[in-house]
Amino acid sequence: MICPIRFEVRPLQLALPPMCMLWLQLLLAAAYLRHVRVRAFGFPDCVAGPLANTTVCDASASPVDRASALIAMWTDDELVANTNVGAPGVPRLGVPAYQAAEEALHGLAASPGVIFATSGDFSSATSFPAPIHMSAAFDDAAIQAVGDVISTEARAFSNAERAGLDYFTPNINPFRDPRWGRGQETPGEDAFRAGQYAYHFVVGLQGGVDPKQIKIAADCKHFAGYDLENPPGTNRFIFNAVLSPQDLADYYTVPFQSCVRDAKAMSVMCAFNAVNGEPSCASPYLLNTLLRGFYGLDEERWIVADCDAIEFLFDQRHAVPDFTHAAALGMNSGTDLDCGTTYGDHLGDALSQGLVNTTRLRQALTRQYASFMRLGYFDPPDAQPYRQLSWSDVNTPDAQHLAYQIAADGLVLLKNIDNTLPLAPGGKTLAIIGPLSVATTQMQSNYAGPAPFLITPLAGAQGSGFASVLQAAGTGGNTQDTSGFADALAKAKQADIVVYAGGLDTGCCEAEGQDRATLTWPGNQLDLIEQLAAVGKPFIVLQLGGGQVDDAALKTNPNVSAIVWAGYPGQSGGKAIFDVLTGKVAPSGRLPVTQYPSAYADQVPMTDMTLRPSANNPGRTYKWYTGEPTFEFGFGLSYTTFDVDFATAPKAAYDIQALVDGAGNPVDRGLLDTFEVKVSNAGSVTSDFVALLFVNTTAGPTPFPNKSLVSYGRAKGVGNSGTKTVQLPVTLGSIARADEDGNLWLYPGHYGLLLDVPTRLVRAFELTGTAAQISEWPKQ
Repeated sequence: MICPIRFEVRPLQLALPPMCMLWLQLLLAAAYLRHVRVRAFGFPDCVAGPLANTTVCDASASPVDRASALIAMWTDDELVANTNVGAPGVPRLGVPAYQAAEEALHGLAASPGVIFATSGDFSSATSFPAPIHMSAAFDDAAIQAVGDVISTEARAFSNAERAGLDYFTPNINPFRDPRWGRGQETPGEDAFRAGQYAYHFVVGLQGGVDPKQIKIAADCKHFAGYDLENPPGTNRFIFNAVLSPQDLADYYTVPFQSCVRDAKAMSVMCAFNAVNGEPSCASPYLLNTLLRGFYGLDEERWIVADCDAIEFLFDQRHAVPDFTHAAALGMNSGTDLDCGTTYGDHLGDALSQGLVNTTRLRQALTRQYASFMRLGYFDPPDAQPYRQLSWSDVNTPDAQHLAYQIAADGLVLLKNIDNTLPLAPGGKTLAIIGPLSVATTQMQSNYAGPAPFLITPLAGAQGSGFASVLQAAGTGGNTQDTSGFADALAKAKQADIVVYAGGLDTGCCEAEGQDRATLTWPGNQLDLIEQLAAVGKPFIVLQLGGGQVDDAALKTNPNVSAIVWAGYPGQSGGKAIFDVLTGKVAPSGRLPVTQYPSAYADQVPMTDMTLRPSANNPGRTYKWYTGEPTFEFGFGLSYTTFDVDFATAPKAAYDIQALVDGAGNPVDRGLLDTFEVKVSNAGSVTSDFVALLFVNTTAGPTPFPNKSLVSYGRAKGVGNSGTKTVQLPVTLGSIARADEDGNLWLYPGHYGLLLDVPTRLVRAFELTGTAAQISEWPKQ
């Protein structure tokens, strides 16, 4: 296939026809492999190898002391060679080559650091839904369980010498702008939710909160302010994010505080973009003042540049005169490792020119190898709790059930006229129409690996008890070709029930390197949907994809019976979807983002990073948006009716000084209170219920947010006439507000507790006394 390539004015930007997207992804993968070219796994021999009787192999010594002893033995050339993530090791000392470029965003992913077999053992790994989909379940225990499964499978691959132990996951940049091509990789638009997701996922990956032996090393990315790919006039490699201290403190960095300070992730990836004029990977303020000083990233943990970010300091940003100065700038600014080759190729020259010193190189590699000590890399196999894991621990029935359950729990019911859903399939013919009706890998999203199986929406329908199932694509994901309309409409007319499966996918419309220009349904999908609706059969629209498209026309169309946001549901997606459509599982997911009207794309450019509304910005996220969303953040319908109330009446007032005095350190983690919400099922369908608790206030600096998510919980399996209680702890940090300098304060004044979306329960309380600063934001 010939793919015409159009080079835009923007550097390194390609505009390709949709059919060429796979070619582009392969090209990018090849470039990735070029820059992390070492593929090597295995463990040093601390029993009979060259290091066996040294401090390096002494498990009773501290990780930093062991790593320092090792790095002290290395020559300058060996130091330089090992500053790339694809490192040759030091063979004379028995230190193997090592590949630190592994990916596991929602399951082990094809990457330089993970080698899948072509068949048989180690040819697949459990493929969970995309993070945006899992986040919609609002189930932190499930997120931690997913992390635990992924790390178990990662260890099994490592023991078979098919993977390393350092994983560039999770992506926790808040999904600020709905056009971003990588929003599906994140937990959504809310910084508090993203922080909770990050905490529980990292704890699952690493085997606990800072355990003595780490299971696998998590890497939180991309620090900081990275949330665009290629909007008009710029791209992620050269963009300068102008962020106020206020927005930086209480939005863009909030998930990283949870990840680094609280969950103790072993590493952080700095971003391509600059922040306030300083490239992120060359910013002492971001890397040293914030990450290491403020959030406590210690000497057992390291910072890695996003792939080629060091190279781009020269050949994209032109911030330095050559690659040698780029390598020196990155290293001296605090970036310890390079996902690329600039460090390995040019730090030697930087050393000889006096631009960087050996002490700094030793510091960088000591940090990395101290983390290796925490991973048990230099311990005898029988002393390592994870060295016994094998292929039998991959794709287990429990793992597969977890992937299915969180796929089902993350589905969001947006519309359901006259209880069209759940469907009764007996004796009925169903037509499933749409470009994603036979989706396989499209259901996985990006950063995925081979799955043990992929259940398409068509297969899910065929396994759900319908008398017969018809299928037609009708159209493509992003095309104006109508040649398939007639077949789709003919099959819809033959059927009793019609389901449309379409929306977005990472092949057509949203991907790394590819933002969207609009918020409308791509191509001619909406035209086909409207014609299918006019057939007059019960008609359900499945909206797949991570980003939202404007469903306003479907919401108001009386011939569209139901809408379900189906995200990227992973390996069991088809079964999860049709189990919900037919009532085997009741829908309970909530939107982790705002669905904006399509006009929003014309009201504010992606490059405007401000959150609060202004004359040129209607506000971003549910906290600040001043318009009317098509569907709100947190919205989600059910098949039953729930009554909710506080189990005990919330207190009317809290004294600020008493709260601070009882909080401990850090103060922001101290509790305001734990609210008990009683959830009663007044309907006939057993269902989970997600309790979302928000706070609003007119205390503190203007403007005031509409509301802020402060806690959530999931009541599971609430039966007919049954009642369950959900515990909703609210921290001081979640109700604090940032001043213009980024300092967090508890302000006296009136507050409201708001439960659910739309709000169905409101309780007022007051903070009394004098305003108290609970956190001081470091100045740049």
